[in-house]
This record gives sequence, C-alpha cells and structure tokens, in this order.
Amino acid sequence: MSRRSVAVTAEPSTPGTENFLQALRLRIVRYVQIIKLKYDIKREYVTVAIPVVAAITLIITAAFTGHVLAIQEESGAGSGRDDARLATYQALVEEVGEVGDGGSMEAGEKTPDTKSKDDLDRIIVFAVLIAIVPYSIDIYRQKSLLKRREVAYSEFLFKLSELMRGGIDPIRGVIDLSTTDLGTITENVRGAASAMVLGHSFADAMNDMAFALKSNLITRYTALVVQAAYTGGAVADLLLRTSEDMRAVIGIEREKEGNLKQYIVIFYLAQGIIVMLTYILSASLLPLIQGIGMELLFGDSGVTEIDFERGFFHMIMLNALLGGIIIGQITEGEMKHGLKHSVILIIACYIACTTLILPSPAAGDMRIDLVSGSGQDGFGGIPLVEQIVFNVTDLKGSPAPDVYVKVSISPDGSVNPGIVKTGVDGLVTVTVAPGGAEGVYVVEAVAGSDVARASVRVLPGN
Repeated sequence: MSRRSVAVTAEPSTPGTENFLQALRLRIVRYVQIIKLKYDIKREYVTVAIPVVAAITLIITAAFTGHVLAIQEESGAGSGRDDARLATYQALVEEVGEVGDGGSMEAGEKTPDTKSKDDLDRIIVFAVLIAIVPYSIDIYRQKSLLKRREVAYSEFLFKLSELMRGGIDPIRGVIDLSTTDLGTITENVRGAASAMVLGHSFADAMNDMAFALKSNLITRYTALVVQAAYTGGAVADLLLRTSEDMRAVIGIEREKEGNLKQYIVIFYLAQGIIVMLTYILSASLLPLIQGIGMELLFGDSGVTEIDFERGFFHMIMLNALLGGIIIGQITEGEMKHGLKHSVILIIACYIACTTLILPSPAAGDMRIDLVSGSGQDGFGGIPLVEQIVFNVTDLKGSPAPDVYVKVSISPDGSVNPGIVKTGVDGLVTVTVAPGGAEGVYVVEAVAGSDVARASVRVLPGN
C-alpha cells in the first residue's frame, strides 16, 4: 500500500512542470510577437546593426585606451623621420651618460618604456568577426531553411495533385493537407487553410503563403497553380507535372552548387599557399636580408624600419575577408553568402599568423639583457671586431627560445641581422657596423615590450 501511495503522489509533479514550461514558452513567444508588431523589429536589426555597433564600439574603446597600429610607430618620411631619429639618439646618449672618453651602459640597466600597445590590428580582426559572424550565420540558416521549404512545397504540390485526382477540389485539398505533417511549410499551409475557411479565395491564400515562404521558385510555381485552378481542365495532371518540374529545378540547382564547390576548394588552397609562402619568407628570407643586406639594397630609405611581418599579417587578413566574399559571388551569386567563408578564412589565417608569422603574444612578458659587446671602439662603416650578444628570458629567468628580437643602431649604421630569433639558450648575436661620423652610437634590442641597449664609439679616422 505504501509503495502505491508513493507512486501516486510522485506522478503529478512531472506534468505540472511540463505545463509550466509550456506556458512560459508561449508567453515568451507572445511577448516577442507583440514587440515585433509594435516596433516593426526586423531581423537585420539584430544580425547587422547591433553587431556592427558593438564592433565599432570595441575599436573606439581600444583606440582610447592606448592601442595603436604598429605602422603608426614607424610613420613619417624624409626629414621628419631623420629628425625623430636624431632626437631619439640624443636622448639615448644622455641616458648612457657619455662625457668624452666613452663608456658603456651597464648590462641589465633598464630605462622606462612608454610605448603604446601596438595590437590594434588584432582588435580590428576581432571587431570584424563580431560584425559579420551573426549575419553570416543567419544568412546560412535562412538559405538552408529556404531549400527545405522548396523541397517540402514540391511534396505539397504532389500530394495536392493526388487528392484532386480523387475528385477533391483544390480548396478542400489544401484544408485536408493542413492536418498532416508537411515539414517546414506545415504552419504556412495551415495558415492558408485557415484563410480559406474564413472565406478568402484560393488565389489570395496561396499567394499569401508563397509570399511568407520568401522563395522566388515557390512564388513562380504558386502563380502557375493558381492560374491552373481557375482555368480548369486537367488541373491534377498539371499539378503533378508542376511538382515534378519543381523537383527537377531543385536537382539542377544542387548539381550546379556541387560543381562549383571545386572553386571553393581552390580559393581555400590558394589562401593556404599564401600563408605558407609568407611564413617561409618571414622565417627564412627576411632575416637574411635584414640589417646590412637591407642597407646595401635600399640605402638609408627607411626600409629597414618596416615591420614586414605585421604587413604580411594585414595582407593575409584582408585577402581572407575579400576572398570569402568572392567565393560567395562566384558560387552562390551573392556576396553576402560568402561571409561564412570569410569568417572561416579569417579565423584559420589568424591562428596561422599568430602561430607562424607574428611574434608570440607571450613575448610581451619577456626580459632582454645585454650580455657582451658594449663599450667597443671602432671605425665608421666597418663592422666591430666583437659581436654584441643579448639574452632573452621569461619572467622566471629561464631562457626564452624562438622569440623574435629587433635590433637597431642610432643615429646611423647597420645591424646584421636586424631581426633575429633566439635559440634554445635564449641568446641572440648580431654584427654591428656603426656610421661614418665620429661619436657615440647606441645599439637597441627589443623583445616584446622590453628593451636592452649597448653603446659603441667611432674613433676619428687618420
């Protein structure tokens, strides 16, 4: 008796919870419909306007909090760049404290670095993704739903033709079919049947249903069905042929999309090739021509100051965005359908660039110190006898391998290589050739956000 009583008291709780949740869902749906009708809220407000505003807000906030583009630090040309370089050199000489006989900066001595965060380009990438991801997902879902609706509508026409073969008129056939499961157009057919029951004509109800389904293919075939229903004759046979023709058109569209998928693969492979070529160029070729090699090729034109890796990153991201849009235009006839490809390409290329091309974000937590080579005397335009060595470690003091270090000399001269990657021991070694003028020169090495400096002196020539 006790077990039965327990079972009887436990059963009613589950239906009550289900009824509550169902009532809650209906209430939410009702309020959403009221808001849409009252304020005429369109889908684009949520999928386009809000994400774009959020993306712009993110960029503006980042700009006001000190994030800048890397190229902003290298901006300027001609005499403006020379003046800035001379001013920087003079400040560095004052920090070193040279007074005539020469000297050197102590290894490990640091000066405050107030550089802005040069990661605004990465924030822009995130902002672009925020702006286009919701719309691209919505467009993809809407197109998939449209395809399912077209297939379901062809099945609806087939079933309607079968009912009319049995002697049922079109209006009665639509009403009977509204009680069955018609897939994604079930609610639309029920709406059309309700309109016919309330006295609306067959043409008005069918045209309203076609308009709600938002398919040009369905609209064309609905007009044909309505015209056939009013002209009389073998309407059932015409509906059957219409259904078969609609299926054939859908099949042709699918075959065309399948044939165009090869172009999607080609674009994806091309983007991958661009990334790999850029990686090879930045990892192998650029370090070889930086410094003395770059000076010999381009002279004192400022080319050595260009951040090629960052430029490659910008090029790849822009190509990913535009490449996806081109894919949509070629394969689906509209650029908006290519945004989903842009999202995929941007995410994949960003991961590849941050892993292979750009310095690791963790490099900002590195520490760089001078090991040896400071305080040397030499002659202008001739490489110093002793190479200058720097050591890069993490905050715990352990060697930091595979960290890119940018080395430069002020006010004039060359460094080979200008950009070098640390080895397993965290050390980098560079050959320095100071400029031709007599005086003190400062060699600066940058790893992440940390800076180390060394000083050398050019002796007067004979």
